[in-house]
Amino acid sequence: MSAQMPELVDAWRMVAGSMRLDGRLPLASLTRLRDLLADAEGDDVICSIEFGRDALQQPFALLLIQAGLPLVCQRTLKRFVWPLEIEQRLGLIRDEADEAGLLPDYEALLLEGDGSLSPVALVEDEMILAIPAIPVAPGSEAIDRDWPVSPEEETRVNPFSALAGLKKDRNN
Repeated sequence: MSAQMPELVDAWRMVAGSMRLDGRLPLASLTRLRDLLADAEGDDVICSIEFGRDALQQPFALLLIQAGLPLVCQRTLKRFVWPLEIEQRLGLIRDEADEAGLLPDYEALLLEGDGSLSPVALVEDEMILAIPAIPVAPGSEAIDRDWPVSPEEETRVNPFSALAGLKKDRNN
């Protein structure tokens, strides 16, 4: 596996040659993702992008990503490592209208006119989309949703009770 992904590739040439890119990316190098993590400590992101054409001659990129992301559990507020595994099939398109012709299990990837693609940016985008909105460490204890009502709250006068009395008077 190569140490680094290239900065830019020509996606159409990669498809024509049925090529594959393999790489390891340090978490610290993914600047947009780093802002969503507890820290940038941890193992490298292992990724690969395989280019080709499917049985219907649709150009695609198969993206595989494995990483352990350090997140902050929103129940315990402690750091934990969330295992991330992504397998995403991207249908490469030149125009937004081409998206309708993709198979249902494809995500559309609209390419620039010259077909240039940044593999690192693609990997980072998919990882950002995969992070849960509210990270919770596996095995953390759920918070009790039912809070007991204090005796003071039970005896407090309901401000709408007067409205109930008016409603009864009106119905009579």
